[in-house]
Amino acid sequence: MSTCRCEGEHLADRRFAIIGHRAKSNGKLNINDLAGSGGRMDVLVRAINSALFLSHGIRKDTHITIHMMGGEGPPRRIWFDGAKVWGLHPDERAIAGHIAKVIAEPVPARGHWVEHQPGIWHSGGDLSVTLNEWSKEGVEMVKLDAEATAFSEHYNTTIPSSIGFFLSDDQPFSDAENILLKKYTNPISLGKKWVQGHTAIGVVHHLLDSIIDQQ
Repeated sequence: MSTCRCEGEHLADRRFAIIGHRAKSNGKLNINDLAGSGGRMDVLVRAINSALFLSHGIRKDTHITIHMMGGEGPPRRIWFDGAKVWGLHPDERAIAGHIAKVIAEPVPARGHWVEHQPGIWHSGGDLSVTLNEWSKEGVEMVKLDAEATAFSEHYNTTIPSSIGFFLSDDQPFSDAENILLKKYTNPISLGKKWVQGHTAIGVVHHLLDSIIDQQ
């Protein structure tokens, strides 16, 4: 079954987008070697885990888009929606298994979302496509950057109704990606030390949850 992700449909309030510069977009994924032959797919899997899962449950207000830019063929994005996904478990091999099934399929056209199973879609496209989509949907977009202004200076007592955070894998954003991000996003720091992506996502959730609890 396929569908387009259309403007106006319900989307979660918190969004994360992570770039996998070497992550395989096509072919067979060896779930026993996510870091090596998978092109650091392990980084993306951990980001999905941190974005969506609570200790006993899943965040219904959150979704994450992973960008797989490596391997042969065009880049692919996979979108996991916490409000609609089922059959997804907080285990790296299990999450990787879902990704493996997706990348075995042909890459859809850029910007056309195809439903793989409830709550999991995939589409062709790269960072520029995601930025354009989120901009049209009125998302306030943030680039996580340790050298930027502190989170608390931007979001102290209120947060936007729809907010999205961009982060990279074990490699920094490229010059071209930084140019795009500068056009669409505000840089915000979670601290002076550069932390791993899945840790940064956990910190963002904590900060946003804390603001909501105080409202």
